[in-house]
Amino acid sequence: MGAMLHGAVAASNMNFPAPLAVMGFLGAAIGLVVAVAAVLIFWFARKPKLAHVAAFTLGGGAVVYFAMLIGFSAGSHETLLSRGQEKFFCEIDCHLAYSVLDVKTQEQGTENDLVVTLRTRFDETTTSPSRPKDAPLTPSPREVHLIDDAGRVYPAVATAGTSLMTALTPASSYSTQLEFRVPKDAQGLRLLIETTPGWPDRFVIGDENSLGHKKAYFALQS
Repeated sequence: MGAMLHGAVAASNMNFPAPLAVMGFLGAAIGLVVAVAAVLIFWFARKPKLAHVAAFTLGGGAVVYFAMLIGFSAGSHETLLSRGQEKFFCEIDCHLAYSVLDVKTQEQGTENDLVVTLRTRFDETTTSPSRPKDAPLTPSPREVHLIDDAGRVYPAVATAGTSLMTALTPASSYSTQLEFRVPKDAQGLRLLIETTPGWPDRFVIGDENSLGHKKAYFALQS
């Protein structure tokens, strides 16, 4: 998932071209419906040979698609980004970049209160030639939470600044503060920003939310 973008180490939520991944998923879904319909039609029309051909085509297509899905997941790597490094999210015809600008910690009894300042940036150099240069973009829904070495997950308890759902125009950016409360014994804290998982994502080739795909995190502790 690591990549070299504009001379700096970065990561992406995709390790397969997003337009091809989306077209592949839609094509597979349409092909599945057509193939199943063909099998049923030929079977009830008492044309078993054609039904078998349609079934064989359906099976072969499914094998190829799932082989690519699992293959790109197996080829992914967990990435840990340091302060200032960016994680890019493909929005089909452009990219948004997220980075951690600052982390402040304050003790609160038996817990630590962490305030993470996150920057969202519309990378104007990644827009498709067909996209209007001044067209605003509303980010896809995101989930943000902390994870420690023990696998415990901590959601944000408060947010301030600009909402992560605020639209951006090319080259614009904004910052958001997210507050987390974690036990003092929590070690190896890392921040995960991801597109809110949905069932289609599980079956999109190369998507970070697809089956078995590794993720890119932000390190919060040295």
